[in-house]
Amino acid sequence: MAEQTRYTLSESEIPTSWVNLLPDLPGDPVPPLNPGTMAPAGPDDLTPIFPMGLILQEVSPEPEVEIPEEVREAYKLWRPSPLFRARRLERALDTPARIYYKYEGGSPPGSHKPNSAVAQAYENREAGIERLVTETGAGQWGSALALACSMFDLECLVYMVGASYDQKPYRRSMMEAWGASVIRSPSDTTDAGRAQAEHTTGSLGIAISEAVEVAAQDERTNYALGSVLNHVCLHQTVIGQETIAQMEMAGDEPDVVVGCVGGGSNFAGLAFPYVRRVLRGEKQMRFVAAEPAACPTLTRGAYRYDFGDTVGMTPLLPMYTLGHDFVPPPVHAGGLRYHGDSPILCGLVKAGVVEPRAYAQNETFEAAVRFAREEAILAAPEPAHAIRAVMDEAAGAREAGEERVILFGLCGHGNFDLSAYDAYLAGELEDPVFSERDMEDALARLPKAPAIG
Repeated sequence: MAEQTRYTLSESEIPTSWVNLLPDLPGDPVPPLNPGTMAPAGPDDLTPIFPMGLILQEVSPEPEVEIPEEVREAYKLWRPSPLFRARRLERALDTPARIYYKYEGGSPPGSHKPNSAVAQAYENREAGIERLVTETGAGQWGSALALACSMFDLECLVYMVGASYDQKPYRRSMMEAWGASVIRSPSDTTDAGRAQAEHTTGSLGIAISEAVEVAAQDERTNYALGSVLNHVCLHQTVIGQETIAQMEMAGDEPDVVVGCVGGGSNFAGLAFPYVRRVLRGEKQMRFVAAEPAACPTLTRGAYRYDFGDTVGMTPLLPMYTLGHDFVPPPVHAGGLRYHGDSPILCGLVKAGVVEPRAYAQNETFEAAVRFAREEAILAAPEPAHAIRAVMDEAAGAREAGEERVILFGLCGHGNFDLSAYDAYLAGELEDPVFSERDMEDALARLPKAPAIG
């Protein structure tokens, strides 16, 4: 019998609910704070930029949240996504480990991002909103929201981080083809952008500030966020739910789940359904979060209350942070250049449930090229970090002489990242150095807020 490599589900097996991890988290919940009053932030703090449907998802106490039927219908354009067994990579690494990856690169924008984009566009259309504004780092989220807005007849405005705007012009073309307007950030169209003009490469924090400013000043416009917040992580859990069913088809159970982390949406989507089983005592497994060494939020950041944006327009979030006005070096993994992370994910790291690891740019591209030569898929720079961690896990299994089932999320393809691959293959790719001094300076400017944890 031939070895099975690909595991697929039917459209009828698309999940009907999202997994909400909030009720299962260890300890008392740590709420976001209103920066003016230092009281827990409530719906009134979010209604200027979010529809009530998403706010209710953000704070839902229910372990599952039903997926609207119109969103499930939209999901059918790319869901269910396939699970692969990386048999060729296993042989190349000479490892007893069994390696599986959930591939989200088959969606129209080429990543996991539309899982949340269509849900957000739907709720905003239902609330009578006419336009959505957002930020994008690598361009994956902006592409996804441009698609979602075209599906739900909404206007779309995207502030694209300057470094990625320059590196990835075809991401911009994709957004514009779906009808979005794209502005390089920092820009001269907002007070936030003008205030940060000296940081020419931009950052996700700056682009968020610009987008939030626009949304707060226009009643017909709302803001859409591609990661970090609970409702975004919630939407992505269709990934992990499908994966659980596909791993059962394969007759395997992961010993370790690996994902790259910038804000946390990709990692949450794959891992949170598994994390819930671990928190409930039903399973035992490890979770590894891979991030860039140039922007090491989880491995080097401080666990503090901080703004989610650079200028300070958002509620204060409890998270590991490098400081809201820290501007990371312009690595090619633009989606991972964020000063903070999902509060839920940060809490799991703090509790020891998730292990963070940081990798330099060249070693991640080395892993991505080796993966492409064995498994044929050219990964985006973001999941290249997860591939690097997977190879470390596979080497650990070989050295220990033990079987180990490794599952990771391949959250997007790298077909728009060829300039980065060009630089790596030519030996010209740099390894930007994380500035401890810049981080310390940024942390010194954190808002005064209660200590956490």
